[in-house]
Amino acid sequence: MIPHELPLISTITMGFTVAFICGIIASKLRFSPIVGYLIAGIIIGPYTPGMVANAEIAKELSEIGILFLMFGVGLHFSIKDLMEVKSIAIPGAIVQIAAATFLGVVASSFWGWSLASGLVFGLSLSVASTVVLLRALEQHNLLESTDGHIVIGWLIVEDIVMVLALVLIPAIAEVGTDANTAEGVLSSLFFAIGKMILFVVFMVVVGRRALPWLLNFVARTRSRELFTLAVFAVAMGIAFSAAKLFGVSFALGAFFAGMMIRESDLSREAADKALPLQDAFAVLFFVSVGMLFNPAIIVEKPLEVLAVIVIILVGKSIAASAIILLFKYPLKTALLVSAGLAQIGEFSFIMANLGVAYNLLSEKGRDLILAGALISISLNPAFFHISRRVYEWIGRKPNIASMFNLGVGDSLARLPGDKKQTLTELVILAGHGRVGKHISENLQSANIELVVIDSNRRRIGLLRERGFNAIAGDATNEQVLNEAAIDKAVAIIVAVPNPFEARKIVEAARKVKPGIKVLVRAHNEEEEKYFINQDVDLTVLGPREIGRRMVRYLNEF
Repeated sequence: MIPHELPLISTITMGFTVAFICGIIASKLRFSPIVGYLIAGIIIGPYTPGMVANAEIAKELSEIGILFLMFGVGLHFSIKDLMEVKSIAIPGAIVQIAAATFLGVVASSFWGWSLASGLVFGLSLSVASTVVLLRALEQHNLLESTDGHIVIGWLIVEDIVMVLALVLIPAIAEVGTDANTAEGVLSSLFFAIGKMILFVVFMVVVGRRALPWLLNFVARTRSRELFTLAVFAVAMGIAFSAAKLFGVSFALGAFFAGMMIRESDLSREAADKALPLQDAFAVLFFVSVGMLFNPAIIVEKPLEVLAVIVIILVGKSIAASAIILLFKYPLKTALLVSAGLAQIGEFSFIMANLGVAYNLLSEKGRDLILAGALISISLNPAFFHISRRVYEWIGRKPNIASMFNLGVGDSLARLPGDKKQTLTELVILAGHGRVGKHISENLQSANIELVVIDSNRRRIGLLRERGFNAIAGDATNEQVLNEAAIDKAVAIIVAVPNPFEARKIVEAARKVKPGIKVLVRAHNEEEEKYFINQDVDLTVLGPREIGRRMVRYLNEF
């Protein structure tokens, strides 16, 4: 006789089916699909009428979702990307986390919460969703831009801080059982940190060598199934062993498993194998989070929900913008980063659930965090749109724009006086990323005078050390173009990866010097047609130029 009660299958079926329907609706309404997944969890959760999935099974499935989410973060963790923007990403992320945590503690103190609860609450509000932000950057074609690298570096720092916080929460919870003395606090924290360090050392010394070797060994069998199984076994095995042997969280174990596999030459193949299962369990993770949410909190505690939204949308944005401007980056960067960070997601859920598990956070507190996540993720696309409109409006107001242009006046934002005087018939290159780097090398080989404009201050510093004429700034700003000696330029090459920014640079250059030759990199045929209609002197489309170069080579035979 076949049993009709199959709670595991029914929970997965309900989760995937309702998540698919709600995800489609959310996408059609131009919200993030994550909003749909969270709403799906609310629909099949115990706080709404109708079908109810098994909450205990959903919780276990969400643990697997957390594991694969963190494994994916580790696979994409790049020290190189972080080092490129470390001067702004590290202090920026730390200040922003501190500001949001402080605001969370202050708000919770008015509600009569303890300091420990306030810290967990504030930390949960301080970290943005990697999934939401990476998808937004990809949608706006910003992943390869300087601003995109800053945001990604910022996310990496946030993730590292949250991983450390996940280790410390159990130690903080143990303090209550240790006579609540200073000695108890220190011993618990040091013990937790010691176990984490021991695990990290083990992974760096043993895992860094063993896991890449294992993948290469399995790859030589030429069995696709075995390779896929090896990736999943490593992710889940390391996470489980980390929890059992070292007492650290599944999340931390999975994160380091991903980091160590990244050291392998087969890391890309491993990521491709993990992605489908990671996406599937990530959906179940968000659904399970939605099942925990009690929508009644919005009616019962409207002022508290409003306070959470203000902290996420306003408090975090102001803190991020302020530090970016203080570090003399353009207003465009400040607006983009602050818009991207004005939401919370997966780490917030993990932190909130851990806080509830260790009695450091009430279920009402978790509901407030979930309400903040649901609303902020829903509004995030609008924030990106608003940030662009604000930037355009300020660009039309020179007096206001000059107030935000804090970079003008520092040494990296202008050419040395003697250089500006001696340059003649130069070419300006806007953007020194993956494409711009090759352009500058070719121009230098051809002995063509060049001035590079890029918003990455570290990159500009390195270019100057190599003898390039380079300034840090926003090439859409007329004042920055004047600092680059556009009056002596015969041409400007636009090599930025953001199509919107490229169009603004073309407009600004034509306005400052109408007769200047304009050469632009296009990303697709639609963009190419736009620049042709704008009478741009040369528009280069990568795939088309590759085809032409190959045909030219074949014709030379």
